[in-house]
Amino acid sequence: MKPRKVPQRLCVGCMEMKPKKELIRIVRTPEGEVLLDSTGKKAGRGVYLCVNKECLTKALKGHKLEKGLQQPLSEEVLERLKVGLGYENS
Repeated sequence: MKPRKVPQRLCVGCMEMKPKKELIRIVRTPEGEVLLDSTGKKAGRGVYLCVNKECLTKALKGHKLEKGLQQPLSEEVLERLKVGLGYENS
């Protein structure tokens, strides 16, 4: 039997390809709401981030989340993402 192919995704923070299971998906729903997608299957445009804080910092500094989601992010949304990722002290 052939071994199954592991899906790879690009982290927008460090720009490295990693297995999908190791990354966190942030999705913009068709209604325009930005959420953390724990299942990885919600409908909408998504970007992937590593679990570490440095990747989130790089993605925010370079506006990569806004570019990937094709929508500007408000301070309220950014705070919700930081709390949801466990980085409320940043």
